[in-house]
Amino acid sequence: MNPSQEGTRTMFQVRFHGRGGQGVVTAAELLASAAFLEDRHAQAFPSFGSERMGAPVMSFCRIDDRPIRTHEPVTEPDALVIQDPTLLHQAELFAGLGRGGYMLVNSTRDFGELGLDEFVQGFHRDRLLVVPASSLAMTHLGRPLPGAALLGGFAALTWAVSLDSVLADDLQPGRNGPSALPSADSADEAGHGHKRASGGSHASPRLPRSRAEGLGRST
Repeated sequence: MNPSQEGTRTMFQVRFHGRGGQGVVTAAELLASAAFLEDRHAQAFPSFGSERMGAPVMSFCRIDDRPIRTHEPVTEPDALVIQDPTLLHQAELFAGLGRGGYMLVNSTRDFGELGLDEFVQGFHRDRLLVVPASSLAMTHLGRPLPGAALLGGFAALTWAVSLDSVLADDLQPGRNGPSALPSADSADEAGHGHKRASGGSHASPRLPRSRAEGLGRST
């Protein structure tokens, strides 16, 4: 089920964490633009603070079927997108994320290897995903910009927006071109072919590189 249709709640709130220079703000804007293409209401904006290269950065995105009245930072996200795994052990990173929330992490390691196995116990393990987004971006784009692969994984994992909308938005004039986002087939593998945790602490919610090889590839 589309998380935006659970119960009577329609708003889906996303918080992005990363570092300056990783496209954290751009990722939130692309997600909002994808929602606009579906005739939905959306907003995206960064946190206030330092935007210098390498400094921690947050951005926010809200998606709703109705007009969005609030413009406050997202304090209770439905999903976290973590673009830099070096931020994982900052206590405030996970603030407000409920046990039913979604979490995507840019890493080649699974949650256990990242030291988060104990923390994520109690979460829905099929809502947790690790994507080797930076390494894929370097391979296919030549730049360590993880947002493209993570947005593809986000769309396939959460259904908050469709992958087609994410792809179509990036192909609009003024965007970075088709190489900035994964192909539809690759994102389908990200959503359905990745190794999701099945409840055991040893299960690995990681997208294997062999199944992620299309993420970030030119279409």
